[in-house]
Amino acid sequence: MGRVLLAAPRGYCAGVERAITTVEEALRRHGPPIYVRRQIVHNTFVVGDLTRRGAVFVEELDEVPDGAMVIFSAHGVSPAVRREADRRGLRAVDATCPLVTKVHKEAVRFAEAGHRILLIGHAEHEEVEGTLGEAADRIHVVDPALPDDVSLPGDAPVSWLSQTTLAVDETMSAVARLRERFPGLIDPPSDDICYASQNRQEAVAAIAARCQLVIVVGSANSSNSRRLVDVALGAGAGAAHLVDRALDADERWLDGVETVGVGSGASVPEHLVAELLEWLAVRGFADTTSVTLAEETLTFSLPPGLRDRSR
Repeated sequence: MGRVLLAAPRGYCAGVERAITTVEEALRRHGPPIYVRRQIVHNTFVVGDLTRRGAVFVEELDEVPDGAMVIFSAHGVSPAVRREADRRGLRAVDATCPLVTKVHKEAVRFAEAGHRILLIGHAEHEEVEGTLGEAADRIHVVDPALPDDVSLPGDAPVSWLSQTTLAVDETMSAVARLRERFPGLIDPPSDDICYASQNRQEAVAAIAARCQLVIVVGSANSSNSRRLVDVALGAGAGAAHLVDRALDADERWLDGVETVGVGSGASVPEHLVAELLEWLAVRGFADTTSVTLAEETLTFSLPPGLRDRSR
């Protein structure tokens, strides 16, 4: 019989909880359809569930009827998107995670001070797109795996920021390389890596070396979930896989395995983890031990206009 080490913290962070509750509350008060620009959070199950309840997910605002209610996702948007919503008379509700908003504000302050800003992150990620829009002429996106592939014009002060869902070690390694090229590199006033991403990475790292297999529950387009797979492998797991839910797991992964580690990304409902634990139990991995590295108590209020009458 095998055993399971269950990493904690896992699942919903405060920003994800706030974003999902924002859509649910808007549907409760105003009824469907409620439009949401991009996926409210990067989880296939959550998006599908909200779609069934009347949320309509769109890529851009031109898909939203004039005057309709639209919610901005937890990943944030650029000022240009906000201006377009105002111009169209849309009833915009901002579900941007406050920790992402903090990075936006840092970008604005650095840009106003005349800095060149190195934004460490993945150019295609919505969070990076939104931050870049705050000062596109001052911000240069740096792939964390390719920190040497950047050149800056002029001799202005250089500062750095990062996408909130990156792996901590990868980000700081990129910063160290950038500092070799830009010795006066200015740090942000506080860490940009989301506390929840960092906690989940540390929890998975704590169990990985004792596991022949780590299974991370999370969607493929979730940056923080994908990072957990990388962290598990880097911390000594024999193998690591990302699954949307239990039905995506492969029994062949269990061959020769005595200990399975389980973790989940910050946008994953807990019942999807429970499904995976049940799937493992049926296959002889019923002995589950929770390994908790931190207790999370942070909560965020709903956006203005929803918080005063929320449940």
